[in-house]
Amino acid sequence: MPAVSVLNKKDEVYSMASLKEYFDKDFSYILSSQQPQKLRSAAGDVEVEIVARLHLDFNSNTKFVSYLVPLCDGLIDVCASLVRNPDWAQRAGDAVLVKSGFVGEQPSDSTDLKFSGRVFIYTEGELPTSAEEFLRRLAEETGLSLRIRGPEYAKQRSALEKPLAFISHDSRNKKEMAQPLAIQLSRMMCPVWFDEFSLRVGQSLRESIEKGLKECKKCILVLTPEFLSNEGWTKREFNSIFTREILDQENVILPVWHNVSAREVYSYSPSLADKFAVDWGLGIEEVARRLYRAIIPKG
Repeated sequence: MPAVSVLNKKDEVYSMASLKEYFDKDFSYILSSQQPQKLRSAAGDVEVEIVARLHLDFNSNTKFVSYLVPLCDGLIDVCASLVRNPDWAQRAGDAVLVKSGFVGEQPSDSTDLKFSGRVFIYTEGELPTSAEEFLRRLAEETGLSLRIRGPEYAKQRSALEKPLAFISHDSRNKKEMAQPLAIQLSRMMCPVWFDEFSLRVGQSLRESIEKGLKECKKCILVLTPEFLSNEGWTKREFNSIFTREILDQENVILPVWHNVSAREVYSYSPSLADKFAVDWGLGIEEVARRLYRAIIPKG
C-alpha cells in the first residue's frame, strides 16, 4: 500500500496514511456496508473495479455513499458514471436491513433512512481543477452534493496528522497486536508512528525510528515474551525511550502487557515494572481507549 509523503519546512519526510487508508477509516464512527462494483465508463470502453460503501447515520436519519476509485484510464469518465448513478444508495439501502435504537426508544429501520444526496469520491488519480468543476456541476444536475478527495486531500490530512505516539513492538507481534492497535488509535483521530504507516521504501530505518522516538509525545511499548527476548531493535528503542524520559523528566512510556509477568518485566527493567500498564486482555477497543486518554488527556 503506497504511503503519502509530506515535506515540512525542514525538508524532513513524514510518510503517513494513503488515500485508501483514509477511505477505510473516514466515517468509521457510523455503521457502513461495503461491496466491490465493476463499473464501465459512460463510453463503455473502460471497466474498473471500485469499492462502494453505504453509510447509515441513524442519528440524523440519513444515509450517504462513498466510493474508492483506483488510478485508471478514463478516470474522469468513470467518476462521471458514478455521479450519473445516484440510485445506487437506495438500492443498496433496500438490500441492507438494520435496526438501531437505544433502550426504551422506538427502533429505527435502515430502510427508512433518507438518502441525503451526499456523495464522496476518493480517487487515487489526480483530477485537474476543470474536471472537478465538471463533476460538481454534473452532480448538481442530478441533485447530489459531491465531495472529491484525491492525493492532495491525503497530503493535506497527513500534514495535520503528525504522529502523537510511537509504537515499539517486536515484529512477531505486528499483525496480531501492533497493527490493530495502530489502526484503532488512528480511527480515534490519534495518529501514531507505526512502521507500515511511516516508512517509505529506501528510507533510512534508523533515522526514521530515531525521529519518531524524539518527536512523538508518548511511546507505547507492546511488552510480550518476544519483545523481552529481543536484543535487537526493540532493545535499542527501549534504551532510547528510557533516556528520553530521564532527559525530559516526564513520563513518556505507556506499557501494554501481554503474556508477561511482573517478575519478567522487572528482570528486563526494574523501572519499567514500576509503571502502570494496560493489559492486552481487556480487548483492543478498551486498550486503545485507555492509551488515548493517556496520550490526549482532557483539559
